[in-house]
Amino acid sequence: MPRKARIDAPGALHHIICRGIERKRIFRDNKDRNNFVERLGNILLHTGTHCYAWSLVPNHAHLLLKTGHEPISTVM
Repeated sequence: MPRKARIDAPGALHHIICRGIERKRIFRDNKDRNNFVERLGNILLHTGTHCYAWSLVPNHAHLLLKTGHEPISTVM
């Protein structure tokens, strides 16, 4: 059964979870975490997206984002 279409409107809030396949680690060390945060910051600036909260765990990440002038699919 296909999932329902994502609701995406300018200014919408999204809770995004990025998880490793089979719950394997996606961050091995601080270098990986810093790289993720740096790339995330660049895309947020480029798309006008606001990040209200984030959490990086070894096998997943949580993001609370509010879309700007680009849809959330562009951010992802």
